Amino acid sequence: MPHLMNTYGRLPVAFTHGEGCRLFDEQGKTYLDALAGIAVNTLGHNHPRLVKVLREQVGRLIHTSNLYRISEAEAASDRLAALSGMDEVFFCNSGCEANEAAIKLARLYGHHRGIDQPAIIVMEQAFHGRTLATLSATGNRKVQAGFEPLVTGFVRVPFDDFAAIEQLAERNPNIVAVLFEPIQGEGGINLAHQDFMRSLRQICDQKEWLFMVDEVQCGIGRTGVWFAHQHAGIVPDVMTLAKGLGSGVPIGACLATGRAAGVFKPGNHGSTFGGNPLACVAALTTLDVIEADGLMARAVTLGEAIRGGLREGLSGIAGVVEVRGDGLMIGIELDRPCADLVQRGLAAGTLINVTADKVVRLLPALVMSDAEGAELVAALVALIKEFLGA
Repeated sequence: MPHLMNTYGRLPVAFTHGEGCRLFDEQGKTYLDALAGIAVNTLGHNHPRLVKVLREQVGRLIHTSNLYRISEAEAASDRLAALSGMDEVFFCNSGCEANEAAIKLARLYGHHRGIDQPAIIVMEQAFHGRTLATLSATGNRKVQAGFEPLVTGFVRVPFDDFAAIEQLAERNPNIVAVLFEPIQGEGGINLAHQDFMRSLRQICDQKEWLFMVDEVQCGIGRTGVWFAHQHAGIVPDVMTLAKGLGSGVPIGACLATGRAAGVFKPGNHGSTFGGNPLACVAALTTLDVIEADGLMARAVTLGEAIRGGLREGLSGIAGVVEVRGDGLMIGIELDRPCADLVQRGLAAGTLINVTADKVVRLLPALVMSDAEGAELVAALVALIKEFLGA
């Protein structure tokens, strides 16, 4: 038996290699990958351009540390700043680290304003990570249970409910920031309305709060724009990224602008591996390929086709609540717990995920073909119909 700590209920399969949106296991069985490493493998598996630059970079430099300039990190920060309209980038290794940086930045910002007990507004059903601070910000008791005492300083409101935030603003003088996901991934593919995001931007300006968006799962072109909040035509003060940014190479980023820029000074935060040359080359190549190959437009077109196919194939089936999403971030909500569908999908050669107990979550690579999209729809319609006894 392997000596891995028992922190995952792993499925009984190990993959040996992949090609595009296909994975192959130790027995040679082929799978259609509709999860992409949980929104990580933006360019699919074995993308020739990514493989080439990573091999070349490994032959030059992998790590030197942030005690020195890192030209690849400087280039990646310039690129992200240009795409986002933001000014500063801190590189780390994961989404929870990016959110930790955002939380620390908000607290320091609050202290600079003379607020001794700064508070951050967070949302129900949110997921921001599994470190102590980020699981305290997360709106899921299952994630938090057993790790009390939780980190204080978070005030929770219903997702997409601006009236609740207005009420908090009137009675809590310690609020310094709002942290939310434009689309809640772990929470069940819940989409924030654009008016909600615009109203949040306005109240943050009025109150001098930091407007902080967690784009860890919904960013990097997945919804047809670089970052999902851009659908609302706004720019946040703080944005966090990870998952799809490096197409499988671990990298996270916390971006700042406006009143959040310049808050961190030398010694306030750091990361040994953050911004290493290998990860930053992966990020630059991912962004280049998305742009060169028109993958954001692809996410829109294919996402619409998959959602439309699922709605048509599951129309009138009792037990199907809703098919929803944006781009290649898709949820199929059923009226009952459906975790069993993951194992059934595996047996049928389709890799999917179930989150929030009742939502089948699809996060395919942005390189998925039309034919693979149609194959995915057919497979899921059959699986769900069988599961529901339709």
